[in-house]
Amino acid sequence: MQIRDFLPRILNGEVLDSFQKLKVVEKNLERKEQEMEQLRMDCEHFRACLETVQADSVREKKEKLALRQQLDEVKQQLLQQAEYCTEMGAAACTLLWGVSSSEDAVRAILGGDKALKFFSITGQTMESFVKSLDGDIKEVNSDENQFVFALAGIVTNVAAVACGREFLVSSSQVLLDTMLQLLGDLKAGQCTKLKVLMLMTLYNVSINLKGLEYISQSPGFLPLLWWLLSDPDAEVCLHVLRLIQSVVLEPEVFSKSASEFRSSLPLQRILAMAKSRNPRLQAVAQELLEDLRALEQHPA
Repeated sequence: MQIRDFLPRILNGEVLDSFQKLKVVEKNLERKEQEMEQLRMDCEHFRACLETVQADSVREKKEKLALRQQLDEVKQQLLQQAEYCTEMGAAACTLLWGVSSSEDAVRAILGGDKALKFFSITGQTMESFVKSLDGDIKEVNSDENQFVFALAGIVTNVAAVACGREFLVSSSQVLLDTMLQLLGDLKAGQCTKLKVLMLMTLYNVSINLKGLEYISQSPGFLPLLWWLLSDPDAEVCLHVLRLIQSVVLEPEVFSKSASEFRSSLPLQRILAMAKSRNPRLQAVAQELLEDLRALEQHPA
């Protein structure tokens, strides 16, 4: 066969093969263009989402800033209100402290329907105050100090009246428990005015036999008294000695703790107080020593 016979067929086959390959390339190119278009659309979509998120973020930041400013304003208002309430409470309770030195006033306080609530709040306030000290001694003339001292003073005056003692023993035992706890929580030399007021309250309550029985049966009562005798403040020690006297002079109560009392009594500390330069402390310590000698002659 001549070349001119089969060459056209060879060339036609190559052209056809190239044409088919061209079609494949065109389809691939078309598919790539479609994919690129889809990617472009996706990119536009993500860009729009990003712009939306950024706009939302800016808005949220502005809202948070506004809320933070409002929160700061509310905090400032609450602080001012707290300061006002403390100042008002200190003034009102100081006035009530003075008025409550009258037995008629105490009867009027106890006759109201808020007496239980008042003594409950008093205990909670004193407890919060002592916890807030955190080892520090707050300034003596602060409204907060005066508020708490006045509350304690009111309770002391209430306990100085027979009906007040009975009320505290019968209806406000939680307050008595709180005072015993706080006397143990306060460090030696810390917040001595509050200690003295609480010790005066407990002494006044101890005049009531039920009151003395209640507080003397409190867990750790005697160790608490012995520990308080190590306080550097003479006034604190004086009122601790008076409370010890209440226990010693009531046979029915003393007999229940006589063994522990005799075995743990810090006698040397009391002997030192009997020689104190503070005449009141010296007198009470000497009285207690005489009472103790009398007990030795007539043991319980």
